[in-house]
Amino acid sequence: MGGCYSGMRSSASSGPSSGKRGTKKIKRQLRAPSIATTITIEECHDHRGSIDHSTHLNVVILGLPSDGSNFSSRYSLGQELGRGEFGVTRLCTDNQTGEIYACKAISKRRLRTEADYAEVRREVDIMRRVARGGVEERVVRLKEAMEDFEFVYLIMELCEGGELFDRIVARGHYSERAAANVFRTIVEVVQLCHEQGVIHRDLKPENFLFANTSEDSPLKAIDFGLSVFFKPGQQFTEVVGSPYYMAPEVLKRCYGPEVDVWSAGVILYILLCGVPPFWAENDEGIAQAIIRGKYTLEREPWPRVSENAKDLVQKMLDPNPYKRLTAKEVLEHPWLKNANLAPNIPLGEEVRSRLKQFSAMNKFKKKALRVVASHLPSEQVNDIKQIFHMMDKDKNGNLTFEELKEGLQDIGQAVAELDAQMLLEAADIDGNGTLDCDEFVTVSVHLKKIGSDEHLTKAFEYFDKDGSGFIEVDELREALVEGDLGPNDQIIKEIISDVDKDNDGKISYQEFELMMKSGSVRLEKCFTPVFKSPF
Repeated sequence: MGGCYSGMRSSASSGPSSGKRGTKKIKRQLRAPSIATTITIEECHDHRGSIDHSTHLNVVILGLPSDGSNFSSRYSLGQELGRGEFGVTRLCTDNQTGEIYACKAISKRRLRTEADYAEVRREVDIMRRVARGGVEERVVRLKEAMEDFEFVYLIMELCEGGELFDRIVARGHYSERAAANVFRTIVEVVQLCHEQGVIHRDLKPENFLFANTSEDSPLKAIDFGLSVFFKPGQQFTEVVGSPYYMAPEVLKRCYGPEVDVWSAGVILYILLCGVPPFWAENDEGIAQAIIRGKYTLEREPWPRVSENAKDLVQKMLDPNPYKRLTAKEVLEHPWLKNANLAPNIPLGEEVRSRLKQFSAMNKFKKKALRVVASHLPSEQVNDIKQIFHMMDKDKNGNLTFEELKEGLQDIGQAVAELDAQMLLEAADIDGNGTLDCDEFVTVSVHLKKIGSDEHLTKAFEYFDKDGSGFIEVDELREALVEGDLGPNDQIIKEIISDVDKDNDGKISYQEFELMMKSGSVRLEKCFTPVFKSPF
């Protein structure tokens, strides 16, 4: 249920800096905006008939709902900052004090099950608990939570300083010492969460924002939408997080708080060299690379990185969670304990360039996915719903892994266990380990329509402003610019080079299509036949 808490209001032309996101679809980066945002709750019926919306609007989630006058009399909503699958985050002004906040309004119409209600309550409870941990300057502050009959409102601190990577690459000097000082905050957040009995489960650079634009602005963790309470020894099975940052035990469906240390280790690796340790063209390839566990500490700039820093990376990326350092041990490691003594020699322009390219490329594909999502159809899904209800053996409105696997076999589409698991993880938007009707319909429509010329063409045209049939440097820069922190020409050219297969210096529709489909090829190949009949 996470949202975006950042706004860059220093320039009228600058867009909001969003912490999400990404997506969560292994409950991952595609989560915000998710393709689910185009399929409304009205379109998904249970096996007994239509949903009664009044039931959802009258439900009490946090406390006694008001008629909405209490919220509207105290706050005024402004421009949109971000959009997720359950709600919209906007600038919010306190009518009495004039103070500016970020307000996430979660629509009760999109909360379909008790699990959805519980997730909202959990996010609020976790934000309150970590704030009580005594390190409020490290975590975005929840001012208050309210609700009326239609929405739950989370009024939060507004972070206006931009994302972590954007700040780093905007500086002319970037060294190990700078990385160590930034990274200390990240590990302190992990330690705070674990001391409060919370696993974050979605640590990534996008989920750390600077509070303001000053040079000494504190760095704050945002988005606890995937976080969960835990007890010592408790193990979890939901595959959640963002692909680059997932620990191997998450992919193996048996994990505890150690996964946060792994994710932080991935961030450290990126901070020191500019690229992720585990890289592939699609999510499946990334997962396989993580399981193999092979990464390099030899290529540039690693020969210039201190042995202490490399030692910490290795101990945080230990594939054995029981041998991996705890957050407390990471903070006691010599490299962090003596952060101000870390080498102040620049890691090189190449590292800054890689960081900026990595960040900008993510924004390019995310923006393209948002455009595709806005054009996905919401009709002709009745046959898919019938398949769902046939698979839902216990008629509880959710498909377990076993029901999905057996259901695919029952309709003559038996698939390997790994492929069935991949489908479940890709479609499980709320990360509860099962598929509800809305999620099942969404992934079905997505798998059939993501390659549709109609929808990809609309996304391509969004970037191709002059209608030339190509996305060129100026057009990509315009789409990705965020005030003074936007990608420079060199970064834009490098992004185009990555996608530009014929080396003509621009992106054709065919090259754009290849980029957009690269992460779902295997899913489409395996499962499109399952959903063929309704289309």
